[in-house]
Amino acid sequence: MGYLNSVLSSTSQVHGGDGPVSGGGLSQNGKFSYGYASSAGKRSSMEDFYETRIDGVDGEIVGLFGVFDGHGGARAAEYVKQNLFSNLIKHPKFISDTKSAIADAYSHTDSEFLKSDSTQNRDAGSTASTAILVGDRLLVANVGDSRAVICRGGNAIAVSRDHKPDQTDERRRIEDAGGFVMWAGTWRVGGVLAVSRAFGDRLLKQYVVADPEIQEEMVDSSLEFLILASDGLWDVVTNEEAVAMIKQIEEPEKAAKRLMQEAYQRGSADNITTVVVRFLANQEGSSHSGSG
Repeated sequence: MGYLNSVLSSTSQVHGGDGPVSGGGLSQNGKFSYGYASSAGKRSSMEDFYETRIDGVDGEIVGLFGVFDGHGGARAAEYVKQNLFSNLIKHPKFISDTKSAIADAYSHTDSEFLKSDSTQNRDAGSTASTAILVGDRLLVANVGDSRAVICRGGNAIAVSRDHKPDQTDERRRIEDAGGFVMWAGTWRVGGVLAVSRAFGDRLLKQYVVADPEIQEEMVDSSLEFLILASDGLWDVVTNEEAVAMIKQIEEPEKAAKRLMQEAYQRGSADNITTVVVRFLANQEGSSHSGSG
């Protein structure tokens, strides 16, 4: 667990009295700013976690942002929050082959959580929607149904896919592994779990993998901001609505709070966690060029 993680987990991730929390920051090189907001919402317990972290790797300033939505308790989500990014930046290929480093870090964190959690008698799992900023590259990795959406050239573009058991390819993968998908209020793996990929979930691990889908985006003058959020937002707000709602809000913490409050007002029944990253290079560079 990195030193920054231990600081963050003791400060930014305290849900005292289940009240909403928010915060934000600016990268040392001034290229991006970020904000987060998180609330238990209408739920009595909190299973959402987030991470907003700026680190230095091989002389590069790196931004690491994540939203982790737990199920079956908070154990898996908290573990992934505390360990995933530390495992990632220690990876020897983090700079040279970032995509394979991300895939390895997801896999390693999942197997280490399952080892550490083996004494528990109740399965716990977690989604992970993460964004890694390295130079002019933005790498979004996703497992589960938290989601990443960017605003590019004024348009909302989903840069992750929700992993649901009834998707044709996901259903085939599960059935090929000997599992089944059935309707129980919603489509569920084994009649139990409503996501088809997750960390943890030992009893369903054969079918519910932690292999991330990774998408890379160029950070250029057309890329305005990124939203990462748990399904507590996306259950009640569309990608386009979320982008339109915060387009004019320059302060990312205010933007993240606006999304969280709107989801609550629209009746979201889940925990709500949002992270907004605003790319600042285009504000200086937009007068020089249309796109990178």
